[in-house]
Amino acid sequence: MLEIRHLQLLTALREQGSLDAAAEDLYVTASAVSHQLKEIENYYGVSLVNRRSRPLSFTPAGKEVLKLADSVLPQFNRTTANLKRLGRGQTGQLRLASECHSCFDWLMPILNRYRREWQDVELDFSSGFEPEPHQMLLDEEIDVLITASRLPLEGISYLPLFQYESRLVLSPTHPLVDKKSPILPEDLIDETLIVYPVEAKRLDIIAHFFAPAGLAPKKLRTTELTAMLIQLVASERGVASLPNWVEKKKKKKGWVISRALGEGVFCQLYAATRTTSKEVAYIQGFLDLLPEITHKPILPAHHRA
Repeated sequence: MLEIRHLQLLTALREQGSLDAAAEDLYVTASAVSHQLKEIENYYGVSLVNRRSRPLSFTPAGKEVLKLADSVLPQFNRTTANLKRLGRGQTGQLRLASECHSCFDWLMPILNRYRREWQDVELDFSSGFEPEPHQMLLDEEIDVLITASRLPLEGISYLPLFQYESRLVLSPTHPLVDKKSPILPEDLIDETLIVYPVEAKRLDIIAHFFAPAGLAPKKLRTTELTAMLIQLVASERGVASLPNWVEKKKKKKGWVISRALGEGVFCQLYAATRTTSKEVAYIQGFLDLLPEITHKPILPAHHRA
């Protein structure tokens, strides 16, 4: 029966012109080449080469096999090379999710560089609005999770990225803009809090501002888009909290005003991966790029880690 090794044999015979040279090219003995050739000739009852010609030439049957080899071997070689690269973790699909919905401001330049350096890796993004993203990580539905929630789960490793301040965002006409004392949870109880559509416990303002005081806002309004969130706040539909790198950008345009939540709500951002992912080169390659953003002035100097 015709096999890949037979196609490789005839290709080597054509390229080298003799049994001895083909054997050297294939790292086998000349007798092994002769045996393989006779094996396939006996199976089909045809001669494939003219052994007496110098250089060696091919019969019509041999030329047919060479046509097949020219068609099949390039694809076979590409596939085997890709399988080896997959085995070394150099190609595949990187599935990324982020609970930090405004993180793409600083993440996009890193993703663009990653695409250039890992061109054989397909990037896939999850919205981050799923109810249990850490479980998705454990279930191998995603590979990297950008999160501020360092849940103590076995099988997950956390790479610290940077600290940031979550700030209250208000309309310029909101009464709390002029409040001189720190803003307290009680001040926001009756406000409509505009948030991303995730579990309340995963929101910085809920987890680190309201919850420690044993309080919760009475009204929540959700939106998936940061631009829409800003628009709702600017049009006096409610208040929100955003990481300080976002509110600084929006504040410069005069659309909103920001204030500290109490004495300040400071959070740590992580890149979470499965512990076993360290063995996958293209995942580790992405993690290796992330420290580039850790030096950015996300916090005032006296709050930086």
